[in-house]
Amino acid sequence: MTDTQLQAAAETLWDHWTAERRLAELPAAIRPATRAEGYAIQARLERRSAFPLYGWKIAATSQAGQTHLAVDGPLAGRILRERVFEPGREVPFGRNHMRVVEAEFAFRMERDLPPRAVPYRVDEVLAAVATLHPAIEIPDSRFDEFSKVGAAQLIADDACAHYFTLGPAAPETWRALNLVEHVVVGTVAGGLRREGKGVNVLGDPRVALTWLANELSGLGLTLRQGEAVTTGTCLIPLPVKARDHVTADFGPLGSVDVRFGN
Repeated sequence: MTDTQLQAAAETLWDHWTAERRLAELPAAIRPATRAEGYAIQARLERRSAFPLYGWKIAATSQAGQTHLAVDGPLAGRILRERVFEPGREVPFGRNHMRVVEAEFAFRMERDLPPRAVPYRVDEVLAAVATLHPAIEIPDSRFDEFSKVGAAQLIADDACAHYFTLGPAAPETWRALNLVEHVVVGTVAGGLRREGKGVNVLGDPRVALTWLANELSGLGLTLRQGEAVTTGTCLIPLPVKARDHVTADFGPLGSVDVRFGN
């Protein structure tokens, strides 16, 4: 794709995102055919933000998630600062198409992980982490049938990023815990309750974080100090509607909640 085509695709997706409209898929003339083209479009979405990049998200870190999106592996997306809500702030529900909430392990970086030829190991990535946080992601897509458009277009669409809430930092004792078996409980007040574990996140949230560092490295990008990385849902996403109150309880690691407006 030419720069003009990449920019046109990004503008189309940005316009639909901000206006809360959807499309069947990108027009053929500006439709990405590869993951690399999808990431190139996504990078141009970041340029529309008025703030430095807040962090990264990972979509499809479970087999169920990959099946749901009809992809064969995880997808990385950017978290834009203006799409982040502090705990306790009301989150607009709007015309959310996916209508789900995801409970996720998130990490904030203490130092940069720049691109390199050799893949990062889990222990190297964890050594660059400052803190672990409970988090809630509220995904959405600009596509009517997001399960049919393929990985390249989903990546271009910021890997279904929408809104995000980062909870308070967990106690430093998190490093000694077995995150694979760590239980997380998600509840919708007065309604549904679901449990999940870290094993649902690429087998281990720390492995998912390492995947993200290496995905960015392969794209020539640095995972930067201060950026947050949310690693994918550890439980079956909770269906939600306007005015719902959702809590993700990570036990000794803390909890985080969101309240939806209209």
